[in-house]
Amino acid sequence: MSPKLDEKDIAILHILQRDCKLTAREVADKVDAPITTVFAKIKRMEQLGIIKEYRAVLDAKKLDFGVTAFILASFSYRDEKGGEALSQRFIAEQIAKFPEVQEVHIISGDWDILIKVKDRNVDSVGRFVVDKLRTVKGIEKTLTCIAFDSPKETTILPLAVKKPIKD
Repeated sequence: MSPKLDEKDIAILHILQRDCKLTAREVADKVDAPITTVFAKIKRMEQLGIIKEYRAVLDAKKLDFGVTAFILASFSYRDEKGGEALSQRFIAEQIAKFPEVQEVHIISGDWDILIKVKDRNVDSVGRFVVDKLRTVKGIEKTLTCIAFDSPKETTILPLAVKKPIKD
């Protein structure tokens, strides 16, 4: 069961996911609430795990990580000898440890795992797939799709804010 959030909680989340550098006072001004209330609500949502972390969103291209690849992977549910059962979750966790990997998703359909990678160039993505990903125990085959352009990448959830938020 998800925790109960009121209108102010939603407004605070709406603001923070767009600019987490704002102070509690600045957020309080925007949602027209006392700073102590806003501070307590933020702390509560952190403790509940609704607010997982705060971070800077970097421009990958400006930092020479201009290639985005989506990799579909399938795996064998048994080791190569046909004995030990392999866990899809365990394999996904192993893949998530690679620094090139931004996202790992266990998916339905013809493929088992979807991986998002950012790297410097197509060659480095190729080295990642051949030298790292395909060495993970259980990975059977992969399909790599290079993104030509990314008109939208975001972590923002479309929260329904009922009252207008002050600028």
